[in-house]
Amino acid sequence: MDLLFLQEIRTQELLLGLLILVIIYYMFQQKQHCLPFWPIIGMLPSLLLGLSSGLHEWFTTVLKNQNGTFRLKGPWLSSLDWVVTSNPVNIEHVLKTNFSNFPKGEHYREIMSDLFGEGLFNLDGDEWVKQRKAVSIEFHSQKFRTGTTESIFHLVHNFLLPVLEDSIKACNIVSVPIDIQDIFLRFAFDNICMIGFGFSLESLKIGLPDIPFVKAFDDATDASLLRLFSPVFLWKLMRFLNLGWEKTLMRSVREIDETTEEYMQVQLESLKSEDKKFVSGIPTTFIAMKNDEGNPYTDKFLRDNCMGLILAGKDPSAATLAWFFWLLDQHPEVEKNILAEIRGILGEREDRYDPVFGPDDIKKMEYLHAALSESLRLYPPAAHEMREVAEDDVFPDGTQLRKGTSVFYSIYAMGRTESIWGKDCQEYKPERWLKDGKFVSESSYKFPVFNGGPRVCLGKEFAYYQMKYVSASIIYRYRVKVVEDHPVVPKLAFSMTMKYGLKIVLSKR
Repeated sequence: MDLLFLQEIRTQELLLGLLILVIIYYMFQQKQHCLPFWPIIGMLPSLLLGLSSGLHEWFTTVLKNQNGTFRLKGPWLSSLDWVVTSNPVNIEHVLKTNFSNFPKGEHYREIMSDLFGEGLFNLDGDEWVKQRKAVSIEFHSQKFRTGTTESIFHLVHNFLLPVLEDSIKACNIVSVPIDIQDIFLRFAFDNICMIGFGFSLESLKIGLPDIPFVKAFDDATDASLLRLFSPVFLWKLMRFLNLGWEKTLMRSVREIDETTEEYMQVQLESLKSEDKKFVSGIPTTFIAMKNDEGNPYTDKFLRDNCMGLILAGKDPSAATLAWFFWLLDQHPEVEKNILAEIRGILGEREDRYDPVFGPDDIKKMEYLHAALSESLRLYPPAAHEMREVAEDDVFPDGTQLRKGTSVFYSIYAMGRTESIWGKDCQEYKPERWLKDGKFVSESSYKFPVFNGGPRVCLGKEFAYYQMKYVSASIIYRYRVKVVEDHPVVPKLAFSMTMKYGLKIVLSKR
């Protein structure tokens, strides 16, 4: 009896000791991680709270409270092991100083493999260098510059402006409400198809037809993003069982593959014909490339790179234009300054009542360039970016980085950080980008909207030209008013589009 009693006491002491160790460990983790860290589930409750209340703002708040860097650890067996930062010196370390130690990584490639395969968007290492170099040459060619300016002119004057004009009903004065974000998305999609495939799918024409390929692509990117926040075993099991978002992803990819094959055949035929008005050298570049054995790449290689091209060209510029016009609605003085700049450039030209802007006109629009950059600062298309730590490392701010950890840097939070942009960082002020009336760029590690270092965006110049041409063409001709009480919140997606679009009404100037 006494022996049993002693054994019971020892068991209780052991359990009490284990409980004390758990509490000590929990308190240590709390101190180390700054967010509540629970046994087994890690920081998942905090992350779910962030998702429900607005992930971008949640990251911003936590980063502000933690001097720009914190650790985010998910449940056991999950891939959620992140170091989150908004510190420019850390970001420069990732993008430039120790670039080779921060690839996109195997985990990211696996998540995106069904949609982007082995295309440039999804690569690291020597193969990435090879493809990047080939595309860079094309992006900086006169042929590409000429082709893109022609395609933008064609789409603005033959599609965008007629669609906007069609929305104006009552006595040609006021328009019915339209979703301007949807129009911008269609414009950007048609434009990147003209550049990538040599022809427009004409998703932006009067009536705004449904394009199944666009829906399939959007569904596939949304489903791929969900993998990022899910345990690997979970999404792989769902894929095996053909359930949920994995079922959507597989169905969308099949539809994309069928359509892309048709588009590529048209592209290949157009390369053989004499009508190459809108054919850029990008697909030609990929078709001409050889693998390590000296053999041409497969059709899938061209398909994978087409998907990356569409992702890069479709949503970012469109999202920026939507946020830009929303900001103009709240800051009429900025719109007034842009309009005055455009009128000053046009002067007494004969076409001033219905102008066709040339590259030199667009280049002179310094204030418009600043206004768009300020919109990008507050509402970057890619709110956050991710890299993987290849080998143990240390950030300049002293944060220890273990091999395999994901580095998650928040561009959205950077734009709202006083130590980076000053006490007026929350304000929309294009003037912060101007000196003596001329646009002055910022370091790409303070403003990494277009990435930086070896991975700096090849299409930066093209993106600005497209956004300036579109916005100037609209602002000069129309007053844009956001529908009262229209909900404006960001969508959790690869590009920070508006969840409910942007409903506006137009009136002629």
